[in-house]
This record gives sequence, structure tokens and C-alpha cells, in this order.
Amino acid sequence: MPDSSLFVIFIAGLLGGGHCIGMCGGIVAALTLNLPTGGRRWAYVLAYNIGRLASYVLIGAVLGAVAGAASYSLRPLQIGLYLLANLLIVAMGLYLAGLSGAIVLMERLGMPVWKRMQPLVRQLLPVRSAAQALLAGGVWGWVPCGLVYSASLSAMASGSLARGALVMLCFGLGTLPNLLALGAFAETLRRRLQDRKIRLAAGLLVVAMGAMQLARIGLSYLSA
Repeated sequence: MPDSSLFVIFIAGLLGGGHCIGMCGGIVAALTLNLPTGGRRWAYVLAYNIGRLASYVLIGAVLGAVAGAASYSLRPLQIGLYLLANLLIVAMGLYLAGLSGAIVLMERLGMPVWKRMQPLVRQLLPVRSAAQALLAGGVWGWVPCGLVYSASLSAMASGSLARGALVMLCFGLGTLPNLLALGAFAETLRRRLQDRKIRLAAGLLVVAMGAMQLARIGLSYLSA
């Protein structure tokens, strides 16, 4: 997977802020309820997000390692995964642009797992320490999300443990600014990210990046 793919994944996470706020806003509200103010509050918020990113990295590492082992002698399988991953990036862009909701259907796949994990979150609430916040954030990383699943497939297509972890880290870092800002000026941010023109521009940018990756695969295949 070329370095440009990591940039695409990061940008997709960043531009998917509207979806992140809609999907995780309630979770953030529950986790931050009754937290102390000032510096201690930000320490808790950072701990939540470090836990969430750690879950993403774990998912990427496992998927990358499994796919790498399976496709070690099956180069066409790895190329197929990479093609599918970039098709999902295009689908992600169409969703962000408000032109298609197909990618959200993927979230249903993770509901059985999330139902089993929800009791863990309830056991950690109310959060009274940074360690609890870190654990709660780790569980939060398993919330069913079409954007996370799309990025996960890119991690799988990377074909290695380290690269898969890096893909998901880039995606998680892309989502970080929106979720860190959520508590500070959530309503203003939500309005901006839900603006039709901004959504369309952001989504079409992600579509273009996915399409460029697909074109690169096609050209390399033709020149091989």
C-alpha cells in the first residue's frame, strides 16, 4: 500500500467529521457527563480518545496480519482486497457528499458485537479516573461505524500487521480533531460539517482520492 493511501485514509477520517459527530455525539456526552472542568477534563477526554485509537490500531494490526498470512502466496487476493478497499473509499466519499447511504448498511454487521460490549461501558460509568477513561475509550472504538469498517478493509488490504496498524492509526488521527472539539463547540461544528456545500466538496474530494488509487492500480496492472 503506497504512502498516498495513508493520506487518503487520514483525509477520509478528517472529512468524515459530520458522521463522527452524529454517530459518537451521544457516546461522548455520556462519557463526559459530570467530568471535572479545566485541565483534568481534557486529560479524561484525551484518555478516551487514546483508548479509541488503540482499539483501531489493534483492529488494523489483526486484520493486516490475517490478510498477510492468507495472501502471502496469493498475490491476486491482495490486489482484490486493495481494489475493494478503494471502492469502499469511493463509497465513503459518496456518503460524505450526501449522494449515497449505502456504506451505512455496513454498520449493521457490527451490531451483534456491540450489543455484547455495551455492558462493559455501563460498568465503567461514571468514569472517576484516567485509567477508567482509557478503558472506556477502548470499548468505544468498537462502536459499529461504516467509516471505520471501510478503513479496516484498507488495513486488511495492506497485508501486514505493522502496515494495518498504521492505516488505522492514520484514520483515527483524522477523526481526532472533530471528536476533541465536540465538547467545546459541538453545535457550531455540527452546523458547519452538515452544510450541504461543505459535505459535497469534502465527499467528492474523498471520491476523487479513491478513484485515483483505483486508476493507479489499473495502470500498474496494464504495465505489468
